Amino acid sequence: MTESADQWSDYIVYVDESGDHSLTSIDAEYPVFVLAFCIFHKKYYAKSVVPTFTEFKFEHFGHDMIVLHEHDIRKEKNGFKFKSKSAKLAFMAKLGAIIEEQNFIVISVVIDKNKLAQKYSQPENPYHLSLNFCLERLFFFLKEKQQQHLPTPVVVEMRGKKEDIDLELEFRRICDKSQNPYQFNLVFADKKANSPGLQLADLVARPIGLSVLRPDQPNMAFETLKKKLYTKNGRKGVGTGFEGYGLKRFP
Repeated sequence: MTESADQWSDYIVYVDESGDHSLTSIDAEYPVFVLAFCIFHKKYYAKSVVPTFTEFKFEHFGHDMIVLHEHDIRKEKNGFKFKSKSAKLAFMAKLGAIIEEQNFIVISVVIDKNKLAQKYSQPENPYHLSLNFCLERLFFFLKEKQQQHLPTPVVVEMRGKKEDIDLELEFRRICDKSQNPYQFNLVFADKKANSPGLQLADLVARPIGLSVLRPDQPNMAFETLKKKLYTKNGRKGVGTGFEGYGLKRFP
């Protein structure tokens, strides 16, 4: 059943992750799990984000069918083979500038999997933990905008039949047990979906993880993202007041 535009919230959320949620085989080089929510005002997303990313792809690839995946760009796979290091740096600089220019809010959770496994005898699934924290903060954001009573789509990538069923059950469990009336609609997107919102979520997740894992390492991408992280004091806290709000570390 369809609903009219005024029956939906003004916002849409795109979700991606960095790292895996396994606690039995933990990557020593990247022992964290990151979940990132990118929140867009729908009208802005349609009028600015979509055309800007389309133009960027036309400029660099001649078409808009390529999907911007952080891993592929970093490893120079699947259409991201650069002629030189300077060409790659120029590409990354332009992409970083676009991300900086676009208006969106980030809510992210970083789970230290080693600490989680050590602290709890029966630790929860890191994805499920992160989802709970992110949805809680998403509700607070929407409440500030007086949109919490309207359905808000939360778009995630399909990962496999069993994983998707588990995620949907956990999503519904979180929404149903919440003391607040969560009005979130889970939407599954094919992994090949050419969605700018999903691609942005993919691009922001790893830099956030690295900012926690290696805080002393230069991280230009995170310096940009700090200004987009949800804060306690709205725009007044931009760039500083995000700890525990737009960025939660656990445990």
